[in-house]
Amino acid sequence: MTLRIWHQSFTVLAELGAYDAALRRHFRAVARPDTTIGLHGVRPGTYRSAYPGHDIKHAALQRLHALQFVAAAIRAEREGYDAFALSTLPEPALADIRSLVDIPVVGYGEAAMLAACGMGRRFGALVFIDELAELVEDNARRLGLSERCVGARPVGFRFDDVLAGFADPAPLIERFCAAARRLVAEGADVVIPGEAPLAVLLAANGVTEIDGAAVVDPLAAWIGEAERLVDLKRAGRAWRSRRGYFAARPDPDRIDEVFAFYGLSGWLTEAER
Repeated sequence: MTLRIWHQSFTVLAELGAYDAALRRHFRAVARPDTTIGLHGVRPGTYRSAYPGHDIKHAALQRLHALQFVAAAIRAEREGYDAFALSTLPEPALADIRSLVDIPVVGYGEAAMLAACGMGRRFGALVFIDELAELVEDNARRLGLSERCVGARPVGFRFDDVLAGFADPAPLIERFCAAARRLVAEGADVVIPGEAPLAVLLAANGVTEIDGAAVVDPLAAWIGEAERLVDLKRAGRAWRSRRGYFAARPDPDRIDEVFAFYGLSGWLTEAER
């Protein structure tokens, strides 16, 4: 039976041909044969350029842009997808989205951190949006993993460098390895590549360890988690909680009313790309 996952990026994928193509190849390599992944990005015009980092390095702007993720998750459920994946390190509105839909919702950073705990004793992350390091460490605390996390550190290059690296990966991989060795020297025995474009580039070039320290594939981690949760749901097993303030689901009709009040009803039906 086919399993459909809605992948949601924080980029406008239509503007990033090399990354978009690399994602599709990687997903075919790591997903089960019966899994199909629909790639979605944010709406064209969301940012001033193809680079989201100028906005999402600010908590307030990231929260405003997260409305697109909320709407996308509702669309995913209504269009028959089996799971929704926030394929971005910040994981905007992850808990909120889980409360709004009745399909499994997985996050890039959360899946990577939980996978890292099964690979070693302590993990760290490398990010090219430097300001996200604080958010990554806060998310580790939220998951109760502060003692397992040595921290998040700047990797030393930027988004545009990664995009260029798809054509010439060797120099970028060398710089990543140097940053990873510094993280290992701080005590990490598992390294998480922060943002998804970097993770795709490393996976495409077979980078799985640095001096014995494992390099997590966060994309494979969330795919595996989504598949596992969908399997549990289909088998009639427990797969999520609805107890408490953070998990209780509002009336779906009220969700539509609120989107209409804010003039966003079209986001629940219109394609983003």
